[in-house]
Amino acid sequence: MGEDQGSASLHHRGTEGAEITEQGITWIAGVDGCKGGWFRICLNLQTNELRFNVIQQVTDLYKLTPSPSIIAIDMPIGLSDCNPRACDKEARASLGPRRNSVFPAPIRPALTASTHAEASAITESINGKRISAQAWGIYPKVKSVDEALGKHKELRSILFEVHPEISFWAWNKRQPMAFAKKRGEGQTERITLIEQWLGPKVVDQARSRFNKTLVANDDITDAFAALWSANRVPQGEAQTLPEYLETDSTGLPMQIVY
Repeated sequence: MGEDQGSASLHHRGTEGAEITEQGITWIAGVDGCKGGWFRICLNLQTNELRFNVIQQVTDLYKLTPSPSIIAIDMPIGLSDCNPRACDKEARASLGPRRNSVFPAPIRPALTASTHAEASAITESINGKRISAQAWGIYPKVKSVDEALGKHKELRSILFEVHPEISFWAWNKRQPMAFAKKRGEGQTERITLIEQWLGPKVVDQARSRFNKTLVANDDITDAFAALWSANRVPQGEAQTLPEYLETDSTGLPMQIVY
């Protein structure tokens, strides 16, 4: 449990089990994986209050107070049984120089693997491709999200897949960011967009509350990018890659929301 620290249009899929007020949605969240677990930023749409958490369990992303009605997460959700996902292909095509930030999502049969070698062998036997060590690094978190969505059906109406670089691309008038996110210049250009939206020093507020060994600088800016996309859902402004709805064998959407 974490402790509280302080394109076609997309139609919202319902919010059963989430915190709603008579005026509509109160809390939304942007989430990025981090060394400490999951870094979550919650925004109150009525008051503009921000809250920051590091959370361990996927289900706590929506159960831990404040309980968001919409959660945008930087993690693949719908998984192909064989071929690369259309959303990943379109994201790479859109991002140009930032295309390498889009790792291939696991194919569903490889999600059972316990080692990189095993996952790579399974993938190669099905589609002829091996997986990089970097891509393997996200498998445990992908699996935890997938298991939570399987066990807690209400989460399917709340959780939306995003990719921070696609969020920043859309935010930046459909232009890829000029610099990689881990470079100083890359952080500056991303923070500029965030502060134009939420005010000066808002990233510093988050940074000051968490050790860098748990939450890296780019985890924070990525979570803000996810939050920006989450905010577009209730506004009726959210769009998707691809434009059409593609679902996997379990019925989960294979779409990147922005």
